[in-house]
Amino acid sequence: MAQVTVLIDGKAYRMACEEGQEDHLTDLASGFDRYVGHLKSQFGEIGDLRLTVMAGIMVMDELSEITRRLGALEVEAEELRRGRESVMAGVSRDEEAIAQALGELTNQIQGMTAKLTGRPAVN
Repeated sequence: MAQVTVLIDGKAYRMACEEGQEDHLTDLASGFDRYVGHLKSQFGEIGDLRLTVMAGIMVMDELSEITRRLGALEVEAEELRRGRESVMAGVSRDEEAIAQALGELTNQIQGMTAKLTGRPAVN
């Protein structure tokens, strides 16, 4: 386990993390520290615990909104996927109908050519 020291509101906290995750943990702590700093600038010295709780609630609020938006995007993506599948099925049916019509047209042209030339039609 790796060890990282992070700063939150000017106070150092030693934390453990998986090897290779040190920079990620430091970045997360810096982001959280920005929340705490923002709240401190708005409300002043209201106590470390209160600032930390308020910052945590702000983070959870953002996470909740992002989770809600992700869910809506997943629903939209599934609807688009179903719509695409439906369109592709229609395209496939259209291609089959066109191929069949072309086959019939080819037979008719060959029949007309045979009548005009006096040769038997080739199928």
